[in-house]
Amino acid sequence: MVLAHLLPGPQHGYALKKQVGLISGQRELHNNLIYPLLRKFQKHGWITRRTAPGQRGQTREVYALTKRGRQELLQRLGKFTDKDAASENAFRLRVGMFDLLDRETRRRILSERDAWLAARQERVARLSDALNAGVWGAEVLKMLTWQIRSERKWISRLKRKA
Repeated sequence: MVLAHLLPGPQHGYALKKQVGLISGQRELHNNLIYPLLRKFQKHGWITRRTAPGQRGQTREVYALTKRGRQELLQRLGKFTDKDAASENAFRLRVGMFDLLDRETRRRILSERDAWLAARQERVARLSDALNAGVWGAEVLKMLTWQIRSERKWISRLKRKA
């Protein structure tokens, strides 16, 4: 996500910390997470860092994506493991960046997430049949089933676009 947020252009670390935190469901990323990542990315040659004046006289570190960093981002987006298929965040991140991926990669990602959801749908159905979940437990199982079906419909729509 950090590399992806550098696609539109250079950003300072504080902005990255806020933006990536917001997208990932947190208020902001902790300094002990974002800055070591940025150092690591710089060490690998995926980003560059330069100092620029801030609005209140302070200096800011501004980070920019390199050609090598863009290639790394594309390689990572195209890699979609079983663990990624099980992760809503990993899947949605990739869908949000489908413009960067080729048609075959998009289709593969959609198919793998759909297969994972189909297996989950079967597990929830078996659990529903085997378990006396009570009134409230049954409500949770209904909600899970609804979420799975909704996402599978969405994936079906995305497959037609892809």
